[in-house]
Amino acid sequence: MHETLQIADLLDRVFSTVFPLFAIVLVGFLYARKMESDMRVANRLNMDIFLPALIFSVMASKDFDINTYAILCLGAFITVIGSGLIAWPIGRLLGVSGKTFVPPMMFNNCGNLGLPLALLAFGDVGLAAAVAMFLVSNTLHFSLGAYIVSGQASVKRILLNPMIVATLAGLVWSLFKLPFPETIQVPMKMLGDISIPLMLFALGVRMNGVDLSNWKIGIYGALLSPLTSLVFAIPFVLLVDLPEDFAAYLILFAALPPAVLNYLVAERYNLDSLSVASIVLIGNMASLAIIPLTLIFIL
Repeated sequence: MHETLQIADLLDRVFSTVFPLFAIVLVGFLYARKMESDMRVANRLNMDIFLPALIFSVMASKDFDINTYAILCLGAFITVIGSGLIAWPIGRLLGVSGKTFVPPMMFNNCGNLGLPLALLAFGDVGLAAAVAMFLVSNTLHFSLGAYIVSGQASVKRILLNPMIVATLAGLVWSLFKLPFPETIQVPMKMLGDISIPLMLFALGVRMNGVDLSNWKIGIYGALLSPLTSLVFAIPFVLLVDLPEDFAAYLILFAALPPAVLNYLVAERYNLDSLSVASIVLIGNMASLAIIPLTLIFIL
């Protein structure tokens, strides 16, 4: 009887974690099916203002210590780089260009999906850890990812990116324990709070415009995206002997589906955007099963 109650409590916690996320994604998807929805301005505002505000408000808070998450950042770095090293030869075996296949395997949805998922599953502590890993992935995406798809990466463009600016400013506040007056903290947090639901809504809207004509590569990508990450994240957890909560954060990070940003980048650089779109959409659809299973494993 006691075991049955424990299982019921676990399933209830998984459902209460996952349902709000996919409910907001579904609202965005259904709204965009009925109404013409141009999210370009909203997405730009989110990337330039709301998400940087979230990053800075989390990192500048008195409870955030970047040194606490250093080992977690290392794990995220190894996971992202390692998945790319595995994905490159797999892409060649599948007959897909590395520029098309590798970035979606490396850079997962740790922003749109990872941040709200960590918040709902683990609270503010989990959000802080997710932000730290997101910063690693995001910095690599705008540097190494840009180099993979275009053959070049502008240091100036990276440093002027609002999220990188917010990250550097947050690091200064965290390392030097600078004061964060409530008169600034409150509006900054309010701006940051906009980012998570807006990211989820935008993800739902974006799914309406995705073509499934390349569904085979989409299925391969949906399965390989978490696998190529977990094959590095799990050994890292075991070898480093991460604390139980940190292990859960890293495994959840590794299990996330490909980021929507991969599709936008593929469009921008005239790559095979249809294949990338299929990988992103089917990967995020597959996460309906993969994420609950991962939560059952780590909670």
